[in-house]
Amino acid sequence: MASGGGKLVSVEPEELRFQFELEKPSLCDLKISNTTDKNVAFKVKTTSPKKYFVRPNTGIMQPLSSCIIRVTLQAQLEYPPDMQCRDKFLLQSTPVSVNTDGEALPQNTFSKEPGKQLEECKLKVVYIARNDQGNSDDNLKQNPSSNQTVQTAKASRDAAVKETTQLQQELDTLKKRNQSKSSGFSIKLAIAAGLIGIMVGLLLKLALTSSSPIPPTAIEE
Repeated sequence: MASGGGKLVSVEPEELRFQFELEKPSLCDLKISNTTDKNVAFKVKTTSPKKYFVRPNTGIMQPLSSCIIRVTLQAQLEYPPDMQCRDKFLLQSTPVSVNTDGEALPQNTFSKEPGKQLEECKLKVVYIARNDQGNSDDNLKQNPSSNQTVQTAKASRDAAVKETTQLQQELDTLKKRNQSKSSGFSIKLAIAAGLIGIMVGLLLKLALTSSSPIPPTAIEE
């Protein structure tokens, strides 16, 4: 728990953490508590007001009471670079009289004036990546063993393709050399071609099975 100056309010958690998922909103609750025997007004500001909904963003807390502020990250259409967020929130608090209307706070309530007690608590924003981003490159970097498996599968596939090419070339050569020979030999040649085709099919099936996509590694929160 972090305190907003250690006098008027306490704030929990110390940072706003959002489960980030494309095209879906994410919520984070902020609990603030009045640690005094006075009425305390509060206001929440952010550097990116178009990205977040804050409810309530202003209000008055009774002595030794608490308030839950719900911050909603609106649905985003793309991931931020490296999942890093530079957005910041600022919680301002100041004592007010018991007659102050919490629904219509005076405009100068949070102004910085000489002799006025005004506390500010800065909160940073953290995005937590979901494990369904489908970023296979990142998953491979985080799981070297999976990367090695993929490389092995690719090597097997390439070997199968190379073997197929060589067998096809040999078959074409045999056909050219024996065009003038008996039909009996042609039957034998057809049988050999069929056997080669079956073997090639098995090789390709084995290679494709080995190179099937590997499930993404879950990212621990």
